[in-house]
Amino acid sequence: MAEIKPTRMELIKLKRRIKMATRGHALLKMKRDGLIMEFREILEEAKDVIGGMVDKFNKANERITLAKAVDGVLAVRSVAISCQCEPEFTIKKKNIMGVVVPVVKREKIRRKVSEREYGVIATTARIDEAVAAYEELVDAILEVAEIETTVKRLIDEIERTKRRVNALEYRVIPTMKEAAKYITFKLEEQDRENIIRLKKIKSKMAEKEAAKKAQEEAAAAAAA
Repeated sequence: MAEIKPTRMELIKLKRRIKMATRGHALLKMKRDGLIMEFREILEEAKDVIGGMVDKFNKANERITLAKAVDGVLAVRSVAISCQCEPEFTIKKKNIMGVVVPVVKREKIRRKVSEREYGVIATTARIDEAVAAYEELVDAILEVAEIETTVKRLIDEIERTKRRVNALEYRVIPTMKEAAKYITFKLEEQDRENIIRLKKIKSKMAEKEAAKKAQEEAAAAAAA
């Protein structure tokens, strides 16, 4: 408070800042509430997507375990080495209430048996099923990566927005209001002092006028 200049101009500036901060606080609260709603919707979707990935992971493990047990580890490894196809995808951006999140545009990895690199005659249906299960798993992993990144970025933005809302609500706006009260108090105090000073000046001027008038009357009486 000691650094604040108690002037009317400073009070006007401070009131403008309070108005802007109050408006910004309201907008940030709206943004925070909107982000939380978006987050809840995406979280429900994320639960389903992650649950689906876990199911596909368990299925792929079952298929590969069965193929290893019946067809042998070497047969499975030779097929795994021959499968060199990498997932093809592009990452684009999407804006959710000011938060930029990735959108993964991907080609389906699941292929027909005839499109795979290994010879279908030398393999069994169990190995084909294991390969198909892992292709589905890779698709699911890419989908989970997209939605997990979105969830994390939304959480980070919600936390940042919450901190800003709390800072404005509990620190910035109250501090500026206290400063405005202080300036108002000081200005009122100055006004009271000015009024008292004016009253004293008027009283002295009245006394001088009275004394002057008395002298004039005395001089007139003496002359008579």
